[in-house]
Amino acid sequence: MKKRLWILTLVLLLIVSGVLGCSKPAAPAPGGGGQSEAPKFDGEILVGIMVPVTGSEATYGKDMENAIKIAADEINAAGGVLGKELKFSLGDDGCDPQMCTAAASKLVSAEVKAVIGGYCSGATIPALKIYGDAKVPFIITAANSTQLIDENPGWAFMINSPGYHQADAASALFEKLGVNKLAFVHQGDGFSENLAELTREEWKKRGHDVAAYDVVNKGEQDFSSLVTKIRSSGAEGVYWTAYHADGALLIKQLRQGGYTGEITVADGSSSVQLLEIAGSAGEGVYCTSPPVVDFLPAAKQFISAYNGKYKQEPGPYAGLAYDGTYLLADAIKRAGSTDPDAIREALIKTDNFETLSGVVTFTPKNVLEESNFITIRGEGGKWVLVD
Repeated sequence: MKKRLWILTLVLLLIVSGVLGCSKPAAPAPGGGGQSEAPKFDGEILVGIMVPVTGSEATYGKDMENAIKIAADEINAAGGVLGKELKFSLGDDGCDPQMCTAAASKLVSAEVKAVIGGYCSGATIPALKIYGDAKVPFIITAANSTQLIDENPGWAFMINSPGYHQADAASALFEKLGVNKLAFVHQGDGFSENLAELTREEWKKRGHDVAAYDVVNKGEQDFSSLVTKIRSSGAEGVYWTAYHADGALLIKQLRQGGYTGEITVADGSSSVQLLEIAGSAGEGVYCTSPPVVDFLPAAKQFISAYNGKYKQEPGPYAGLAYDGTYLLADAIKRAGSTDPDAIREALIKTDNFETLSGVVTFTPKNVLEESNFITIRGEGGKWVLVD
């Protein structure tokens, strides 16, 4: 009986030893060389994202939202801002003035400390007063109509170069291409009409001729009469100042109609989708483009992170949205506070802040001192950088 009891005790000891031997090792103590612990935050900073995530421009808006969140992930992983975690509330502006007003009101009601976004200029304009009245700093990362400058109550900061920078870039490009008689086509919205007017005035100031100046409806499918008019006008170049979906159809119909002059599109058409829709007609089309990350050496790590998280390529305004998030974080740190007046003052004093897209220094109108536009050209269904 004693022998059986001894054997049973031995078996139990072996079982216990085996279980303990297979258990996972204890987590390393802090500083012991194991995985780093997640930062511990002393509260949060709520920031608004105002972009179109529904409607015709939703692809751009979602791309900007994605980029903002990648920047925030990096900032939070490094300890956040003033020891607090960046959190976000989304306002869908739908690229529509009424939706934008509702989105801005929603974000103000949520008591966000600042807002990043703004894609369609015409939709963004009515939000300026709402944010200004509520004293909410607003970093505009895509919209760039000069009407935004005129309507700005002093709380918005544009990090995409304003329309007059693009007018200058477009005029210089057409001169380089040997164009003298130029046709303009816009869609009557706050962005495309403003840019067309600015470029027309710059073009005339440089001593060149305006062959045609036309407005078309958004969603237009048949441009045959416009193609005929442009061809008969003797225009050596066409500048489309609106968005990519309709611009691609105009390009196709211009080429199908026998037009052989130079065609350039503005930054609202800088998506590669323009080339995909236009097909072979997109070959040789130029674009006065925002600083697309594909052509920014400093953006390699960002592109890799974006690809890894979203399994797709970042779009044309992803870099600016990413930059805007870091700019806001820097301003809050320099302010040492989330007080809106302090953040605004820090943004005003921004001096040579380095971003993927270049350095940021603001004029007294809260727009970039230096242009960040680049010139790209459609080749083989892709955009390539033009020296």
